[in-house]
Amino acid sequence: MTEQIADAGRGISLAYEEFGDAGADPLVLVAGLGQQLHSWPTAFCERLAARGYRVIRFDNRDVGRSTHLRFRPPGPIAMLARRRDPQQYDLTDLATDTVGLLDALGYDDAHLVGVSMGGMIAQTVAALSPGRVRTLTSIMSTTGARRIGRPALSTWRLMAGRPPTTREAAVEQAVRMFAHIGSHGFPFDEPWARERAGLAWDRDPSRGGVGRQLAAILASGDRTAQLRAITAPTLVIHGDRDRMVAPTGGAATVRAITGARLETIRGMGHDLPEGAWPRLLDLIDDHARRRRPAAPTTTP
Repeated sequence: MTEQIADAGRGISLAYEEFGDAGADPLVLVAGLGQQLHSWPTAFCERLAARGYRVIRFDNRDVGRSTHLRFRPPGPIAMLARRRDPQQYDLTDLATDTVGLLDALGYDDAHLVGVSMGGMIAQTVAALSPGRVRTLTSIMSTTGARRIGRPALSTWRLMAGRPPTTREAAVEQAVRMFAHIGSHGFPFDEPWARERAGLAWDRDPSRGGVGRQLAAILASGDRTAQLRAITAPTLVIHGDRDRMVAPTGGAATVRAITGARLETIRGMGHDLPEGAWPRLLDLIDDHARRRRPAAPTTTP
């Protein structure tokens, strides 16, 4: 596993890492809002690769070591008013980045697994570039419809705080947030939350990208009609304790995509707790295997 940089086209470079055999089925993990590639825990990626996949995790644009845009992120009032900077991108652009990564790595298609905003990006790829998606797994995500999949009021209050200006403050803020939105039905791994937040700061102490990514989600609006075009086999996974994207978001996603099925993980919130990994890995693997080509037979 070595971090590399891929040219995704249109002036966007994406930092990525790969796990598993180079000839295995490609499975791309798409991270959520403001989250970097290591938000998919290394051990989780290794266990998924051990099931026979070439696992790719990457930084979306504007976070980590991928390309950062330089225009000022919109403030809350501008976001609510849907005022857009001419340079503001949306989920379609982020989806195009993901397809550009597939191109750079030489993959015609892949299994896509996205979490939160990453689920929205993966959904958009499946809707606009159906030939590039073998299967779609959308985790703790939503459709963009109004009053659907919204954060709890208590989560909004935490999100309203000032952005941190030091590593220590960033770590403490992340611990508070994930203790709140995380999986209350599973043990909270505070050391991992601290490690992840510290690494995120070390890789990218800038915070403007989070605002630009959030503006991309808002600029994309209600994507329900778009999702009806998805033909890839779709699995939707949601926790029943999610305070960031309410479970109504998962239910709406299933209603929008023909043939999609919903799996609810009891006790899971808006994170990937290690206690839920066995179920998550089984669900992702079983779903992807349904689309694997049959092994060739030999004639005696």
